Amino acid sequence: MAVNLVNVEAVGKVYGTRALLDGISLGVSEGDRIGVVGRNGDGKTTLIRMLAKLEEPDTGRVTQSGGLRMGVLTQHDSLDPSATIRHEIIRDMADHEWAGNAKIRDVLTGLFGGLDLPGFGQGLDTVIGPLSGGERRRIALAKLLIADQDLLVLDEPTNHLDVEGISWLAKHLQERRSALVCVTHDRWFLDQVCTRMWDVQRGTVFEYEGGYSDYVFARAERDRIAATEESKRQNLMRKELAWLRRGAPARTSKPRYRIEAANELIADVPPPRDKSELMKFANARLGKTVFDLENVTVQAGPKTLLKHLTWHLGPGDRVGLVGVNGAGKTSLLRALAEAARTQGEKQPAAGSVTVGKTVKLAYLSQEVGELDPSLRVLEAVQRVRDRVDLGKGREMTAGQLCEQFGFTKEKQWTPVGDLSGGERRRLQILRLLMDEPNVLFLDEPTNDLDIETLTQLEDLLDGWPGSMIVISHDRFFIERTTDTVMALLGDASLRMLPRGLDEYLERRQRMIEAAAPAPAPAAVKSSASGDSRAAKKELQKIERQLNKMSDRESNLHAQIAENSTDYDKVAKLDAELRELISERDELEMRWLELAEDA
Repeated sequence: MAVNLVNVEAVGKVYGTRALLDGISLGVSEGDRIGVVGRNGDGKTTLIRMLAKLEEPDTGRVTQSGGLRMGVLTQHDSLDPSATIRHEIIRDMADHEWAGNAKIRDVLTGLFGGLDLPGFGQGLDTVIGPLSGGERRRIALAKLLIADQDLLVLDEPTNHLDVEGISWLAKHLQERRSALVCVTHDRWFLDQVCTRMWDVQRGTVFEYEGGYSDYVFARAERDRIAATEESKRQNLMRKELAWLRRGAPARTSKPRYRIEAANELIADVPPPRDKSELMKFANARLGKTVFDLENVTVQAGPKTLLKHLTWHLGPGDRVGLVGVNGAGKTSLLRALAEAARTQGEKQPAAGSVTVGKTVKLAYLSQEVGELDPSLRVLEAVQRVRDRVDLGKGREMTAGQLCEQFGFTKEKQWTPVGDLSGGERRRLQILRLLMDEPNVLFLDEPTNDLDIETLTQLEDLLDGWPGSMIVISHDRFFIERTTDTVMALLGDASLRMLPRGLDEYLERRQRMIEAAAPAPAPAAVKSSASGDSRAAKKELQKIERQLNKMSDRESNLHAQIAENSTDYDKVAKLDAELRELISERDELEMRWLELAEDA
């Protein structure tokens, strides 16, 4: 029988005149993996802070088992700014001691990309004070994961991690024996790591068995049964359930009868997007040209991020853009946005960007734009437009769109200056959509948004007819809103990934393994020396072949884009591309084998 670690008994918490939590009773036992979800401001962080005894309840009590070893990751770290990374993570362990510890090696490599902490000027000896909030947060997480814990309590652990870092963290937590309570808006991560869900809503916590997919089914089923629930929310949950059952791999852990019940519940729910209908509308709004890039070079200061890039973004294309930090994702969007702003007059360092005459671009950057803090929410939206055409005969007023984005009638009269970071992000997206753009660039749109708002945004984008590029570390959002994934792998080129983010992670793993130095042999024999020379020769030959293949692959992608309406030609080009990719994968595997010999 599992040992009980923490008990929450009839806990209540009031802020001002609002009861944030009202008579909550919960428990955390050994082996529990609990994901905490709910709207921003409904009490998720307050609940886990009380679990960790960082905050006291107004009523009720929280008890922890004797000798409980608990690790807590909060929104604000308690690192010593004058200390080095080495001091905070490794303490006084000798180099040979920590380097010989498999757990420490795994955490440092997974969170920082290597034992020498690439990206930090002095590696482990970097002083913490001048570092950014994201860098400090990774250090705090590493410090936590290296220690032995009975229970981990994590508040937004995936913030400031890229796709690779999130994938590593999910695998690491799966393999740990400690119990887990985790607040996060990353739905893919919840599905990978959690086996129970707590849904914090209006002072109450609803408990569900299973990961995120199971939670969506159970909540949709609950909403269907509860006749008093509003129809809009029922439809949204059923739509997301349809996506999970049809669009992505089935991830439910429920018995077969639950799967059949889920399929019955979504029997009359159409696919999330009618692609052919949206493509027709996008062509009508945009014409044939959106962005055409020819032999483009993108630079950030003296650093060349992309070179010889030929790419076509067509009407109705929905592209997810992923890649290593610093590879040039945001720089590419900025270069395209600048060309659009100047109607093609401002061009990148080399090459040319042709912008369609009808392009009306909306660019959501990572920075939240400044608004007059005295403006009310509704006024800030109405200053853009009173009504918006969402396509396919759908029209909404500013007030209706505000409600869809979680701004209730009362909240619409809140001054902008009183909004939280997440609410300002919502308002920023809302104002962009209100301007009726036909091209959207979204750079990390999921930052600070809760799951319910993300679901509403995805629902809105499902019927949005235009071209779209999304940069995000939220794997679920990328898979849900885009049709194609392109990757910047740090080699100054842009590649299409037919298998999406799984293929991206596989490629990155191969690159990391290829870059790892081979262990030096104790003695080198003459025969081994001869083998090494031969291996180096073949390596150089393969590298030349791979470079040619990369150019050929870019050329094929360009041809496919140019002939997108000629289905026979596209089929032939696609077959040629698949053959090329298969051949390249074999060569890359041979390169890895030879790299070890060399």
